[in-house]
Amino acid sequence: MNDMKILVVDDDKEIVQLLEIYIRNEGYEPVAAYNGKEAMTKLNTNPDIALIILDLMMPEMDGMQVIKQVRKDSDIPILVLSAKTADMDKIQGLVSGADDYVTKPFNPLEVMARVKSLLRRSQGEVTNDTPDILNVGPLTINKDSHEVKTIKGDTIQLTALEFGILYLLASHPNRVFSADDIFERVWQQESVVSAKTVMVHVSHLRDKIEEATNGEKVIQTVWGVGYKVEDH
Repeated sequence: MNDMKILVVDDDKEIVQLLEIYIRNEGYEPVAAYNGKEAMTKLNTNPDIALIILDLMMPEMDGMQVIKQVRKDSDIPILVLSAKTADMDKIQGLVSGADDYVTKPFNPLEVMARVKSLLRRSQGEVTNDTPDILNVGPLTINKDSHEVKTIKGDTIQLTALEFGILYLLASHPNRVFSADDIFERVWQQESVVSAKTVMVHVSHLRDKIEEATNGEKVIQTVWGVGYKVEDH
């Protein structure tokens, strides 16, 4: 069995048990929690948890609170699994810091495909035909360490998906990537209504870069087409 653990958080025990079966079948070790407070306890006592599958509507501490708490000091991938299907609910989940969002009822095979994609990103899988270090405007991007630093040497804390987006754009300067292109290359899945997901992650990424660089506009929007990083 793979050493990596996956934390499954849902107050519906049948859903937890179902996902545990699929997680074990993929060679990972499931860790179960049935509310937000229990999830935080399990996360704090299991440092080798590699990913969280998280329901939003739970007693004691809901999923949004868990995401915000986790994101204070961790970039662990978070996959939201929720009965909330409205676009605004999905966007709110992503804005809060989730990496991906699957609605209930769900196909367990799709969930595991998303899990494996997020784990690949978090483990630093980047295509090998690009340079190890890129310099873009005020940023230095290190493929091997997954670090992004400013010219002052300050590290910008990015999630695996944010890093993937930045590295994709920076390694192809002046090329415009559509939201579908970005989703398929970074999430490594076929694009399915991905534009809003990509938009939220790009927005987060921009905010972090601008905060660290006194407002530098590294990622450009080409309206109606997509996003690019210009060659400096």
